[in-house]
Amino acid sequence: MKNYQLTQLLREKRSIDKNYYEFLHETDLSMGIYELRAGSLDMQQPHTEDEVYYIINGRAQLEVENENLFVESGSIIYVKANMKHRFHTIEEDLTVLVFFAPAEYSIEKDFKSQQ
Repeated sequence: MKNYQLTQLLREKRSIDKNYYEFLHETDLSMGIYELRAGSLDMQQPHTEDEVYYIINGRAQLEVENENLFVESGSIIYVKANMKHRFHTIEEDLTVLVFFAPAEYSIEKDFKSQQ
């Protein structure tokens, strides 16, 4: 069992110079905190894993396969593996709790190891 406090995770995330901070990585699940400043560009590419976003705070649009959705604090969004998606029109600094299942890059690594 692992126990995390969101306030502590946010402090840890802000102490590093990256948009994404992964704090859990197990075979079937990984979790992290993703932050984007208002007006910034989200450069992420589709992932080989299913993904869930929980918007901790901020306001933005999320484009998933050319469909736009307004997201804000409290929004929960499921994005199926390999779907093209990105945040845009970020009105307020965006802080997102991210869940990958299975763990991020695990499918990609398994595929490469079989080649």
